[in-house]
Amino acid sequence: MKKSSKTILCSVLAAGLAISSATGAFAATEHFNDATKDSAWSGWQQQWASSVSTDYQQISLTPGKNETELNFGWYSKTGAAATPVVRLATKEDMSDAKTFTGTTSPAIDGYISNKVTVSGLKENSTYYYTYQVNGVESKPVKYATKSFSSFKMLFFGDPQIGASKGQTVSTGNALENKSALNTAARNDAFNWNKSLNIALKSNPDVSFALSAGDQINKNVNGTDPGNEMEYAGYLYPAALKSLPVATTIGNHDATNKSYSFHFNNPNAFTQETSPSVAGNGYYYTYGNALFVVLNTNNYNCADHEALLKKATEENPNTRWRIVMFHQDIYGSGLDHSESDGMVLRTQLTPILDKYDVDVVLQGHDHSYSRSYLLQGDGKTHPTYDANKLADGTFDWDNVIDKSTKQVLPYYPDEKDAKAVAANALFLKGNEAYTITGDKSTKVVNPQGTLYMTANSATGSKFYELTHQQQNFVAYRNQNWQPSYSVLSLDDKAFSISTYSISQDQVSQIDSTFTIEKTVNRTPAVTTAATGSTAKDTASTSKTTTPKTGDANDLTGTGALAALAVLGLAAAGVATLKEKKGKLAK
Repeated sequence: MKKSSKTILCSVLAAGLAISSATGAFAATEHFNDATKDSAWSGWQQQWASSVSTDYQQISLTPGKNETELNFGWYSKTGAAATPVVRLATKEDMSDAKTFTGTTSPAIDGYISNKVTVSGLKENSTYYYTYQVNGVESKPVKYATKSFSSFKMLFFGDPQIGASKGQTVSTGNALENKSALNTAARNDAFNWNKSLNIALKSNPDVSFALSAGDQINKNVNGTDPGNEMEYAGYLYPAALKSLPVATTIGNHDATNKSYSFHFNNPNAFTQETSPSVAGNGYYYTYGNALFVVLNTNNYNCADHEALLKKATEENPNTRWRIVMFHQDIYGSGLDHSESDGMVLRTQLTPILDKYDVDVVLQGHDHSYSRSYLLQGDGKTHPTYDANKLADGTFDWDNVIDKSTKQVLPYYPDEKDAKAVAANALFLKGNEAYTITGDKSTKVVNPQGTLYMTANSATGSKFYELTHQQQNFVAYRNQNWQPSYSVLSLDDKAFSISTYSISQDQVSQIDSTFTIEKTVNRTPAVTTAATGSTAKDTASTSKTTTPKTGDANDLTGTGALAALAVLGLAAAGVATLKEKKGKLAK
């Protein structure tokens, strides 16, 4: 970790925030999505330089507190007319428009943040809205609702605009993020727009999207505007003017307030005792589902339990409970899944069990994985926290056991037997789960939680997979292509399907996983042991879990199946340690 980056985060960590950040023991691979090879690249270069990169006033749409509301956030310039106003109509000429007025707050230097909520939306309806920037009303933008009882969502992982810095494109140039042009952000914004358009072309009927964090890449402090060009690239796509996105705070978003200025999240949990600079967790409902978004850059899990308690007490009867956070406590990427990504596993797993969470959506590790159904093993395990160096700055290479105060390394030197043993102790301490399901991809009233980790939606950065697949992972994939998932939900079933984008074509890379329910809450059961495989766990459990359905387990479909195999093979022979220092994150 570079000293300058540590200094930036010192004040954040003093408030109890622990963030995995820009540089660690490992680095991004040489694989990334090179936009310069696209036929539309030349026109984009001019567009980026002349308008996109300097337009910080793009609007963002966020789900409201329920399906009848929609939240808006955007910048306008300080000193111009402060007009946090959205007009909503059912006619394109706006003749029947209703006016909704919101609030403003100071943002980065020279700008204010406008936030407005519109209400009274009806399902399967077409609307038009305008918003005011610097006192000038925009042109009408079309927005259409879908069914409130049966709906689809897109799920994206780590767009991370700007993360391709250091990579070399087809022209021979190395991408950078320090100049006024920011060629890394230019590359990734192009690919983000392309991924969105391809996903929406295949799924024009989605109601909204979810992003598992790291919308941008550059860690800057407080109200430093250094990442605003990346936010401009993230918010640029025209699709986002009509597609609400529920985002979470990633470690690259967390140190800076711009996240909170751009996104108007509903039901922000301001009671957090250890929030990040970027803001708080939040929650909302849509149809028969409760969505809770945790800010896991905050290592104080009492805050996360308090948020889940509040959200579930207010919405006790929703059939589905879906939680999203950035760090992958059950993932399979080499960079984070067995280091800072799983630091909160022993604390969060029993909390997620307690509140009967059906699905957890994760990011952070720039690789795809789907877990078996998991729940806590009921045993006592260590609890971990961020370690600090003597000067108070964040220690990116070690974790601390909160009870014993023992410092344990994430990345031990193989020649240091003591460090290797300490790391093994950390890994052993995180064996805090029981596998409650089998290889079935269709389950009925199951026990346990499904954990999904998304790969990069843009291809701005990819990581290797761990050399050995963890026993809790049912399927994983790294084919070096941008990907997205489609979530479908109604009163009877939840399903998730994941796709990769290669040469503008979409291919499914994993079996569709489906949960069917006939009850809202599944009664808890106690399991006895953590098995080394799903079969072992099923045989050693002292209680009977609900029977599952279809036992078919497809390991990948479509044209990218071969790429998936190649990706796994590459993960088995290459180590990120060999690339240490080659590419700074």
